[in-house]
Amino acid sequence: MRKVGRPGAVGDVVIASVTVAALCSGVWLLRGASETHAPPQPSVPQTAADTGPARVVTSPLPPSPPDRIRIPSIHVDAPLMGLGLTRTGSLDVPPAREKNLAGWYEAGTKPGETGTAIVAGHVDNTEGPAVFYDLGAVSRGSTIEVDRRDGSTAVFTVDTVEVYQARDFPDQKVYGAAPRPELRVITCGGGYSRTTGYQGNVVVFAHLTGSR
Repeated sequence: MRKVGRPGAVGDVVIASVTVAALCSGVWLLRGASETHAPPQPSVPQTAADTGPARVVTSPLPPSPPDRIRIPSIHVDAPLMGLGLTRTGSLDVPPAREKNLAGWYEAGTKPGETGTAIVAGHVDNTEGPAVFYDLGAVSRGSTIEVDRRDGSTAVFTVDTVEVYQARDFPDQKVYGAAPRPELRVITCGGGYSRTTGYQGNVVVFAHLTGSR
């Protein structure tokens, strides 16, 4: 992802405003694919007023690292690796060659416990679409499932899907602490330029509504 707004924090760890730069190069599109094949983008923020009340929050789960993420509405079923920070303080990224691999920020909140958990993944690589290519097509009310190492599955419901230009990225809104179990899923978006790549980021906001 690109340089975005002011620094934000997850728990006590600050993520610099240069966030996941390698996710947003658009290398597949740069190698000859036409702009008509750019990934889908949310057209407008999908607020509660648009689609009715969100499902209720369930009780937080005890901490447990995540192993897998599923987003059935866009056919995502991918393993998760731990991500840290680079030397510049930006969030690191999964290896670009692994097109069906996402990562979670392992120094922050674990998905299902109270706070803001962060998951990020590539939109494409040199071979074509990657794990979160269709993230912009997720709609409010969709389900996100995260399998955890303790054998449980945290079930999240999407509150909104938003797209931000790099200059307007709301670090505190995306990365800031939350009083309930929340999840952010992030990839590239915000339009595409053949000279500079993707212009911003797609962010899915979700909260915990169940477990099994």
